[in-house]
Amino acid sequence: MLVDGKWTAAWQPVQATDAKGGFVRQISSFRSWVTPDGSAGPTGDAGFRAESGRYHLYAALVCPWATRVLISRRLKKLEDVVSVAIVEPVLTDEGWRFGDDPGANRDTLNGATYLHEIYTKADPHFTGRATVPALWDKDRKTIVNNESADLLRIFNSGFGALADDTVDLYPEDLRVEIDALNEAIYPALNNGVYRAGFATTQAAYEDAFAAVFAMLDQLERRLAAGPYLFGARLTETDIRAFVTLARFDAAYFGQFKCNLRRIAEYPNLSAYLKRLIAIPAFRHTFILDHIKRGYYSIKSLNPTRIVPVGPELEWAPRS
Repeated sequence: MLVDGKWTAAWQPVQATDAKGGFVRQISSFRSWVTPDGSAGPTGDAGFRAESGRYHLYAALVCPWATRVLISRRLKKLEDVVSVAIVEPVLTDEGWRFGDDPGANRDTLNGATYLHEIYTKADPHFTGRATVPALWDKDRKTIVNNESADLLRIFNSGFGALADDTVDLYPEDLRVEIDALNEAIYPALNNGVYRAGFATTQAAYEDAFAAVFAMLDQLERRLAAGPYLFGARLTETDIRAFVTLARFDAAYFGQFKCNLRRIAEYPNLSAYLKRLIAIPAFRHTFILDHIKRGYYSIKSLNPTRIVPVGPELEWAPRS
């Protein structure tokens, strides 16, 4: 963790807990938006105009929050507009590291070894955890935004004519419904698996566990009505659901103790994952090796760092 711009202690997955011993996630610190004309977005400062080659995304293939943004980048055909650096999957005592692991990169842009160096370049007095995703502005040499929910929408609409306008992940007529379903899925499932895995009391764990499976049951019923969560239209909510569901059997079932049922036991959710993984943007950002090695490298949960051989995922592409 960084304190006033200095690395102070070995990386730990849990930095804060609530009164019941529940996991509390750090609030994102950089909240400006890229917009077509450089005007201010819903939060943060103005001055981040959409330009090809100006922005650089720091991401991790193991991380569901970062993968949300990688998927939207591909769906919106922004690969040649926004460059990317991928950190290694195994967390070190200094957090995310750049390197030569297959699928990862060196940081040739800023010359950093660890992601936390990018945060102190943006703010020499930064205090907190250095997280992915983080969108870097090459011109102003700062982090624009490190909140994945914001970045999903920035990539959807913030790059204007530079992006593919045939794909709209947040259509105006569905926004109220999308926001409502996102608000339900996030605490119960997206963050719920983390609340279960990083709980420090039995009560906090059981509360999170119950919420996870209540939401899985709800999504299973919902998907009986159509191919996606909003019928025939693919939206940002499908991306948000996919990144958690796709990691569930390989990581959360065992490592995070979410072991009542596997996704393989849900027919509609399994078929849903199979439909989504057939879309190149989803398939090319799902790297099972990174996911398994990354989650099972968390020393507080798995001191031996032994990575399980299984499971076989019926819906996933064979490497």
